[in-house]
Amino acid sequence: MIQFKNVSKTYESNTGESHALNNVNITINDKEFVFILGASGAGKSTFLKLIMREDVPTEGDIILDNQSLANMKRRKVPYLRRKMGIVFQDFRLIEKMNVFDNVAFAMRVTGYPSKKIKKRVLYVLDLVGLRHKVSSFPSELSGGEKQRVSLARALVNAPDIIIADEPTGNIDPEMSVEIMTLLSEINKNGTTVIIVTHEHEFVQQFGGRVIVLDKGNVVSDSANVGGEV
Repeated sequence: MIQFKNVSKTYESNTGESHALNNVNITINDKEFVFILGASGAGKSTFLKLIMREDVPTEGDIILDNQSLANMKRRKVPYLRRKMGIVFQDFRLIEKMNVFDNVAFAMRVTGYPSKKIKKRVLYVLDLVGLRHKVSSFPSELSGGEKQRVSLARALVNAPDIIIADEPTGNIDPEMSVEIMTLLSEINKNGTTVIIVTHEHEFVQQFGGRVIVLDKGNVVSDSANVGGEV
């Protein structure tokens, strides 16, 4: 469970204060499928940074699995992030590594034995339909294939939460539907999925809960069943 309790985030700049989030109160339950919508500057990126503990609130607190993120010691942050899989819009693959090594990287960092790494990496590459690309390098992949590698990397440590930041922003419409379908299936298998997007058509197609941000405020929070958002 993720709880935002009276969370505000303010950034200082040369022109004064910028209010990225204003007194946000939200609870995301385990196994939910949640879309975060909003225009540029609405506060979506700040929302994710606070969940990932890349930043801390100016006011309020965020509770994840009964842990306070605002008061969390820095040495505990890596353990928190092992519960999360992150899918980025710009893929963030390591160009000098092939597909297998890009996906295996997170497991190697956490000290898994080689035999377990191989089994798990091949399993998640099967899930995203890319086992045949195991020896390919990022420069040899299409945008959609890169995003599926990014998704495999997010899944490899069997996280409790998948966070997808504009996962369809740099891929074609057909592949976008495939990525969203994979995320939906992952959620149905028990993983909490949080997707930041500006593409309303996917929200209407795939359903789930919809949280709309505008200028740092939560202006809507409802379960979407395919109607207008």
